[in-house]
Amino acid sequence: MIEFSRLLKKGIPLIWVLLFFLTDNLAAQKIARDTLAKSKIHKDTIPNRVVTINRVLIIGNKVTRERIISRELSFKPGDTVSTKRIDARLLLDQRKIYNLRLFNTVTIQWLELNENQVDLLVEVDERWYTFPVPIFEISDRNFNEWWQNYGHDFRRVNYGLRLYQYNFRGRNETLRFTAQFGFTRRFDLTYRIPYIDRQQRQGLNFEFNYGEPKNIAYKTDDHKLKFYPETKPSDRTVKFSRGFSVSYTFRKSFYETHTLSYDYQNNHVLDTIAILNPNYYKNAAVRQQFSAITYSFNSEHRDVVAYPLKGYHFTIFAQRTGLLIQSDVHQWELNLTYSRFFDLGRNYYLSNFTSAYVSSPTQQPYSFFSALGYRKQLVRGYEVYVIEGPQFFLNKTTFRKRIFSGTWKLDDMPIQQFKHFPLAIYLKSFFDFGYVENYPYYEVLQLNNRLSNRVLIGTGTGFDIVAAYDTVIRLEYTFTREKTHGFFFNVKKEF
Repeated sequence: MIEFSRLLKKGIPLIWVLLFFLTDNLAAQKIARDTLAKSKIHKDTIPNRVVTINRVLIIGNKVTRERIISRELSFKPGDTVSTKRIDARLLLDQRKIYNLRLFNTVTIQWLELNENQVDLLVEVDERWYTFPVPIFEISDRNFNEWWQNYGHDFRRVNYGLRLYQYNFRGRNETLRFTAQFGFTRRFDLTYRIPYIDRQQRQGLNFEFNYGEPKNIAYKTDDHKLKFYPETKPSDRTVKFSRGFSVSYTFRKSFYETHTLSYDYQNNHVLDTIAILNPNYYKNAAVRQQFSAITYSFNSEHRDVVAYPLKGYHFTIFAQRTGLLIQSDVHQWELNLTYSRFFDLGRNYYLSNFTSAYVSSPTQQPYSFFSALGYRKQLVRGYEVYVIEGPQFFLNKTTFRKRIFSGTWKLDDMPIQQFKHFPLAIYLKSFFDFGYVENYPYYEVLQLNNRLSNRVLIGTGTGFDIVAAYDTVIRLEYTFTREKTHGFFFNVKKEF
């Protein structure tokens, strides 16, 4: 092993020295390959020939129905394939099964019976599917907003219980119930059925929600959300909301899914909110009801959805609000996103994300204002801001180097579903830019115009830590066009 002092004398920064020794020691303990490492069991010396698939054998699925797994396979008994192409196709199938997010590991092998026939062996290791998760989380959009804008006030915390039942009935169905209290009180029930037909192409989703928050964001001031009351929740409910949605999904191929949804919402706020912001609902109203029809298209070609390194992803979101019943809101929305991921070799990776959003008409109540700053649609470095507008454009580019990747099998772990512990660490640099057109309402009142109608730029460096059960921790230091800089912490992938 190279001595610590020799590395320092060569001018290598301390952080790289520490990372070298960390990865060196971890590699010495590594006892399992990457979850999606190519399981190539046949030598290159085998001559190319056409073989027939005899049987498809699936093992390890104690809960999951076989048809949920076989749905992702491009082979069925009786199909023919050349031995030259079979490994590449099985690797794609392996990734599709892993992207169901039902298994810790997935391996597929082809077993030669004779010169003309092979069996396929699919081996899976199932995850834990029942999660009663205690809720103890900040109510704000991200950790940085809570820390900087609101003085890391623990009164802005939500608590309660969120119950997940993944792979319900062994059919990849998801049942989720949320009972949340504290800063934002809400209850919701979601039931997702991916397949309702024998061909496993059509599905249904149901969601019911009820909310009684005692604190809400009622306006935006200098691109920062303002709440009523300002800190702790009120003694009485500030807003009542209830609604439901029904979605129909159609997945014709492995990679494309169409979704058509109907959503209904009925909301009511205190008179105080209408006084503080007459534009919160239309015409200073205290009630708002609307229905919406949404079409979305998802084209999924990434290798691992939880943290992709290769492939591409394209989405369309189109929504019409105020269509089927008398509605207090009328709006068209269109959002297109495209992301591309490149494997440059030698553990170097490049990724790019582009999003374009447009809505009409531009005169909307505040409750329907759209913005950069929510979910993954933000310029890094501007996490503490919301930049609102009827149109925006966003582009994010990340260059990363994998400095460690390994999987351990924890033999002493009594629960089988937690015996595998994968871990990967990436060093990265990034460059983001975006543009938001300001709302006419803000233009007339000269509000929230400091960051709108101009190009926003954020660049920096950091680390990504990817662990079990799709956990992604991002540690980033970012510089912006406004000459601000700082450390940002996030617990989800960047896009």
